[in-house]
Amino acid sequence: MDSELLTDTFVDLADTMVADFDIIDFLHMLTHRSVALLSASAAGVVLADPRGELRVAAASSEAAGLMELFQIQNDEGPCLECFRSGHPVTAPDLAGPKQQWPRFAAAATNAGFRTVEALPMRLRDQVIGALNLFRATPGPFDPADLRIGQALADVATIGLLQERNLRRSETVAEQLQAALNSRVVIEQAKGKLAERSATDMDSAFRMLRDHARNTNRRLTDVARDFVDHPSADFPPPLRAPRGREDPR
Repeated sequence: MDSELLTDTFVDLADTMVADFDIIDFLHMLTHRSVALLSASAAGVVLADPRGELRVAAASSEAAGLMELFQIQNDEGPCLECFRSGHPVTAPDLAGPKQQWPRFAAAATNAGFRTVEALPMRLRDQVIGALNLFRATPGPFDPADLRIGQALADVATIGLLQERNLRRSETVAEQLQAALNSRVVIEQAKGKLAERSATDMDSAFRMLRDHARNTNRRLTDVARDFVDHPSADFPPPLRAPRGREDPR
């Protein structure tokens, strides 16, 4: 495991007090760093809306996002059980017999995933969502990786709740709803950009995210501008940022 990346990740997850803090970009960073650090093929985050219903907030790939959505729409899967129980849930081989979630297991296997580990995003008795790790090969995750994964989920949860406490003009539920609404705009922009550029959704998201970072703008604002002005020339030529590559 890259110890320097791990240290940087904990620092980044704790740094939520900046003025331009963007929840969606923060959660995408969490999923991509989880993949880089925990031997996962993909990762996703689901959050509860003000009514307590789960919604997809971020995913490291389109396939992972679709699997999160499948669980929510079918009311079946490890991430739902994790959120409801507040405890980690493991599905070590989705192609094995006597599956606890047969419809989800079949869909996940068809998407190329054999193992799922769902980790609660929880602070004491408050559960706000789940961090879900997907892997293409069967077998449980290494216990050391799961301890780190839960630590990442815990720090992210604390950071999100602290950020909301510092901005008391809105309740936690309202801010979570705003974050989920922002994701809808980002998904719309991804679709439009993928169609225009004749590329896939994952590549379209990287284009949006890279443009936001290179122009020091919020990801949500870049996506909203593109949705509102689809005829604009986007993205303009970008130069790679200086320094070592960021695996987010």
